[in-house]
Amino acid sequence: MGITERREREREEVRRKILDAARELFATEGYANVTMRKIAEAIEYSPTAIYGHFEDKDDLVQALCHEDFARLLAVFDSQEIPPDPLDRIRMLGHGYALFARQNPNHYRFMFMTPAKFEHPHDLSDPGQQSFQRLLAAVEEAKARGLLRPVDPMLVSQVLWASLHGAVSLLVTYRPEQFPAAPPPADFVEQTCENALRGFLA
Repeated sequence: MGITERREREREEVRRKILDAARELFATEGYANVTMRKIAEAIEYSPTAIYGHFEDKDDLVQALCHEDFARLLAVFDSQEIPPDPLDRIRMLGHGYALFARQNPNHYRFMFMTPAKFEHPHDLSDPGQQSFQRLLAAVEEAKARGLLRPVDPMLVSQVLWASLHGAVSLLVTYRPEQFPAAPPPADFVEQTCENALRGFLA
């Protein structure tokens, strides 16, 4: 291994340490309470070393979210794609909820962190690519006459918002915290069906 390759590997190892420490601190202390200095202290580096990899805390958050959305996208890509676009929407909802319940800290970080995000509509971003899976299924369902003549973007955002609300409760509340009774086993499925039913032709 040459000097250039070794330096690049060392730089990547430091970057990985920074990201892992930041994720742990964000999860335990909350986004607002974590500073770049705290992250540096956690890995026993100087703040200058952190800034050599990330412009600021928001830049670091975006890097973490990019990794997490890439994992979510991998979940979608691992699923067998149904030919029926409505079934595809249901499948995406199931995959989304499964990812959230298996990775609650990641999910809370991805969707509940009030960070500043640059270029939020960059289609090369795995977060946008994940949403595009849903939008494409909705557009196909509309083209086939399965949905009412409504804006596919509106439909996609409403479907996501409905599912996000249900999933956020599941990863934040304990079952006994739900009003009157724990959520039923098909809570996510019923949320998806209820949201989708309002747009069916």
